[in-house]
Amino acid sequence: MSTGVRRRMGVEERRQQLIGVALELFSRRSPDEVSIDEIASAAGISRPLVYHYFPGKHSLYEAALKRAAEDLAGRFNEPHEGPLGARLLRVMRRFFDFVDEHGPGFSALMRGGPAVSADGIGAKDHVSATNALIDSVRQAAYEQMLSHLGVTDPSPRLELVVRSWISLAESTALIWLDGRRVPRGELEVQLVHDFAALAAVGALHDEETAALLHTMAGNEPADGPFAELVGRLMSLAS
Repeated sequence: MSTGVRRRMGVEERRQQLIGVALELFSRRSPDEVSIDEIASAAGISRPLVYHYFPGKHSLYEAALKRAAEDLAGRFNEPHEGPLGARLLRVMRRFFDFVDEHGPGFSALMRGGPAVSADGIGAKDHVSATNALIDSVRQAAYEQMLSHLGVTDPSPRLELVVRSWISLAESTALIWLDGRRVPRGELEVQLVHDFAALAAVGALHDEETAALLHTMAGNEPADGPFAELVGRLMSLAS
């Protein structure tokens, strides 16, 4: 039972609490709409104490973005077990879980966030820091995909396939957030199909991609996402 006595936090513990509170608020509304007073109130501390730990809202915002970026990158981690199609579908479900839970924050992360900082940080420095976080997420997703494909030194065309698919997942999620007019479950499956389709086009021009596509198809069960795509294409052709 609570005694009503507030426990004192250490410096790092308090910083992490404030980052968590800010991330929760930024997840629900645009960062420009969230004030330091709201963050302080949600954390149960005074406004001056927030400034004791962070120079201003945008430094706290960038710390929250960093945590969000690490979380998002982690959504691409997946055990190397079972067919690739099923693995990618689980990754897409976790990816859209994040997008669903952190809509405004995800949009801010992918679009570079507010243009000008309110705490003296120039817009150029802020955008550079945000872009570095975005690039770290994309690189983590890229490396995870190569790991699942069993490739360490991809051909230029295979690299193009993987990076194009990651960009497609980002843009699809951003469009989905604007109205959510397509059921997310359908988009998750569609993005798995998109990867197979991109790989198929790449295979026309690259032997390494063609060999990977052959392996993917050979390991896919009859009820897997890739097999479903082939079935739908065949039905359209007939």
